[in-house]
Amino acid sequence: MSSNCGCGKRVVAAKLRRRPEERVCGVKKTGRKTRETKMRLKDKVALVTGAARGMGHATAELFAREGATVIAGDMAAPAPKYSNERIEYVKLDVTSEADWKRVVADILKRHGRLDILVNNAGIIAYEPLDALDFAAWQKVIAVNQTGVFLGMREVVPSMRTHKKGSIINFSSIWGNAAVPGAHAYHATKGAVRNMTKNAAMTYVGDGIRINSVHPGFIDTPLTQAQAADINAFVIASTPMKRAGRPEEVAYGCLFLASDESSYMTGAELVIDGGYLAQ
Repeated sequence: MSSNCGCGKRVVAAKLRRRPEERVCGVKKTGRKTRETKMRLKDKVALVTGAARGMGHATAELFAREGATVIAGDMAAPAPKYSNERIEYVKLDVTSEADWKRVVADILKRHGRLDILVNNAGIIAYEPLDALDFAAWQKVIAVNQTGVFLGMREVVPSMRTHKKGSIINFSSIWGNAAVPGAHAYHATKGAVRNMTKNAAMTYVGDGIRINSVHPGFIDTPLTQAQAADINAFVIASTPMKRAGRPEEVAYGCLFLASDESSYMTGAELVIDGGYLAQ
């Protein structure tokens, strides 16, 4: 079926002769050309803290599927299970300077570099200011804030040497806004927000991008252990009226870790179902 009359039938006939698209083993076949599905973190080396469960676990799994070698740090025992052989679990107490030095030195010795750091590890205390004892305050500060400081400080020298790197620090919607109680948690997440901006400006000339992630209410073991009335209150206050899923935050981390976000540093990536837009 073809024509020289100029009415467009020749073009239509050509289109009809094309073979339909097929996908075989992740490769898109168009009849004339093929292209492999691109892995967004191919050959990169990433360290994810708090990776035994929740958002950290989801981030480690996603990074590995996208081609990264992932070192998953946590204090969980027994070691958590992962579905991808690219993930290696290591014991890492983020409050320990010695642990950070050991883990990062081992990564650099075996892989030669560290391209991505995700400071995800965190805990919460629910007490308001007047009911918060000093030990609980110190513990939350140690994990949520000092852990981020130690992690950034340990990886920056290597990233400066290679003139490239992405650091992703977990803050929270409670780093931007507040509800009653949880004084220490609010304090640390607000601190992480500004620590991120300071580090981003300090090392922007070294090719290191440093951004923060601000999750809203996410369905994780941490939130599952909270009082039901707290969870119901936050979900009801969220415009989307549901909890987020760990993988929804993981995809945000993937974007910040990849070269797709090469023009972003010092930014706040909010993943909260619309909470902070109100």
